[in-house]
Amino acid sequence: MAEIITLKTAKMLAQNDIARLIDFTALRPEMTGEQIEKLCKEARQYHFYSVCINPYFIPLAKAFLADAEVKICTVVGFPLGATLSQVKVYEAKEAAKMGAQEIDMVINVSALKDKDYQKVLQEIRLVVRAVPGLLCKVILENCLLTDEEKKIACQIVLEAGAHFVKTSTGFDKGGATIADIRLMRKVVGNHLGIKAAGGIRDYKTALQMVKAGATRIGASQGIQIVEGSHL
Repeated sequence: MAEIITLKTAKMLAQNDIARLIDFTALRPEMTGEQIEKLCKEARQYHFYSVCINPYFIPLAKAFLADAEVKICTVVGFPLGATLSQVKVYEAKEAAKMGAQEIDMVINVSALKDKDYQKVLQEIRLVVRAVPGLLCKVILENCLLTDEEKKIACQIVLEAGAHFVKTSTGFDKGGATIADIRLMRKVVGNHLGIKAAGGIRDYKTALQMVKAGATRIGASQGIQIVEGSHL
């Protein structure tokens, strides 16, 4: 499994080599193979931590990144999180077979709001256990949750054995915020990584997220973030 970077190390990287914290993201439904090829080439050039892509493109990305350090991250239950648990498990298993190294799964927001915490816990646990050796991040979609729900969700992710909590899909009404990162870090302590995603388009914002407690940045504007760090 990929090493979970500590917050101390993340802060050092954010100052010196922020590319190594970035999941370079392309999840829009209209993405083409040509665009994914370009994404992979840029990921190699800028030494991003990973590319985060839809499952359909895993084989293509694997071909372009065969001899690169860049990892392949994909999404499960994306973007709503409302698919059946067994579907999420199947997605994760198939993604792993194709070559994905990290899984970003969307939490069942409805179950969380219905206070069916056992359902949320069991689903995350099933996905984590379905892909042993892969790093699993759980997307909370914070813009839809109260602060209390965010805290409960973080506690559930901890108990379920996943490796990261993630702020957002980037497809709903809000993305990562400093306040949310601080809240999540307070709940999970040093036990989980935190991925800030959604609306991060420049180095200043990315750096603020890391200072608040993020250890990974999900961004489609990865190049702008890295080039901004050199100004």
